[in-house]
Amino acid sequence: MNKQTLAIILAGGEGSRLQPLTKLRAKPSVPFGGKYRIIDFTLTNCLHSGLRRILVLTQYKSHSLQKHLRDGWSIFNPELGEYITPIPAQMRQGNKWYQGTADAIYQNNYLLERSGAEYTLILSGDHIYRMDYDSMIKTHQKHKSDVTVACMKVPLEEANQFGVMTTDNDHRIIQFEEKPEKVNPCEDDTKHALVSMGIYVFNTKLLIDILEVDSQNENSSHDFGKDILPKLIKSHNVYSHRFGEKDGRVSPDNYWRDVGTIESFYQANMDLLKSIPPLDLYQNDWPIRSYQSQTPPARAVPGISGNEGVFINSILSGGTIICGSNVSHSVLAQNIFIDDGSMVEDSVIFDDVKIGKKVRINKCIIDKNVEIPNGEVIGYDIIKDKERFTVTDNGIVVIPSGYSFDVNLLP
Repeated sequence: MNKQTLAIILAGGEGSRLQPLTKLRAKPSVPFGGKYRIIDFTLTNCLHSGLRRILVLTQYKSHSLQKHLRDGWSIFNPELGEYITPIPAQMRQGNKWYQGTADAIYQNNYLLERSGAEYTLILSGDHIYRMDYDSMIKTHQKHKSDVTVACMKVPLEEANQFGVMTTDNDHRIIQFEEKPEKVNPCEDDTKHALVSMGIYVFNTKLLIDILEVDSQNENSSHDFGKDILPKLIKSHNVYSHRFGEKDGRVSPDNYWRDVGTIESFYQANMDLLKSIPPLDLYQNDWPIRSYQSQTPPARAVPGISGNEGVFINSILSGGTIICGSNVSHSVLAQNIFIDDGSMVEDSVIFDDVKIGKKVRINKCIIDKNVEIPNGEVIGYDIIKDKERFTVTDNGIVVIPSGYSFDVNLLP
C-alpha cells in the first residue's frame, strides 16, 4: 500500500456529447463492455497500483455512480486507513459549483491538508485504459519533480484535441499548450505529437498553494491544462511520464480511449470483439474489477419455431438468454432476453432489455430497461430512426433508457 499518495478521481462530468446515455447518470457511471462501468478502469488501476486512499469527486447526476461505488467498491478497510470516498460538490469555497478541473480540487483543499499525503495523484474517471500509477509516482520521485504529467503519442491530426507538450532530452516539459491551433510534432516522429492524458502527480504542498493562487485570478478558467501547467513549467520542475513504456506491473498494451462521444464509446466496445483485442480483458495480471450481481449463466436455446439460438463473436453477460435468435458481433450486458426469429448485429445492449420476436437490430446502442416489441426494425432506415432516436453521423442509433415504443406504429 502506498501511504504517501492520495488519489483524487474527477468524476463529476456531465458528458453532454454522450447524450442520451448520460441523461440519467454521470459519464463515469455509463456501462461499458457488458459488465463494467467506465470508472472501473481508473479504480482498478488504483487498486493494482497499491493506492488505497481514493477520493471520488462527484457533481452531475451522481446517484448511479455513488450506488455503484457502494455496491462494487466497498472493499477497503477504513481501520487500516484505506478508503474510496465519494465527495459531492459542496460549495465549500464560494457559492458556485465546480468551475473547472483545478477548481474542483481547490474546493476540496481541506481534504488535501487533512490527508498528510506527500503526493497527490489527479485522475479522470471517464477513460478506458490500464496503467500502473506506481510507475508514474516512481518517475516523479526519480526526477525530484514538482509535477509529473502522464503523456502519450497521438497522430498529428488528432493532437489539437489535447494538451500538447514538448520535452527535452531528460523528459522535462519545456512547453505546454492546451488544444493549440498549430501542433508541433515530436522531434523523433513527425507524424505524431506528445499529448497530456490528464493524469498528474503533484507534490501536495505545491498543489495546495498553487490552487489558492489560481482561485484569486478572475481571468483564470481554473483548468489544469489551460491555466495551471503552462505557468508551472516556467517556474518549477515539471516532467513527463510516457504511458505504456516500462509501465510497471501491467502488461503494456498502449490502449487509452476517451469515450466522450457516442462514436468513440461505440468503437471502444467494438474493439473488445476483435480477434486480438487492443485492450485484453482476459489478462490475469490486471483484471478489471466491477460490481458483479448474482445472475444465472448466459444461455442460447432453441425457440418455439425450432430455430437454434446462435451467437457469433459476441460478449454475453450473466442472465442473458438468446432464444431461437441470432446475435453477431455485439456486446450484451446482463439479463437480456432476445426472442424467437430476431437478429441483433453490431450492437451494444445494456442491462434488462427484452427484444421480442422477429426484431431486427443493427448498429444500435440500447440503454437499460427497454422492451422492444415484436417485428420492430431499427438501424436499417436512418431517416425513420432519426424521427424517434438519436442517430450519429456514422449511423449509430441510440435508444434511451426506459424508452416506450408506440406499438400502434408497427407494421
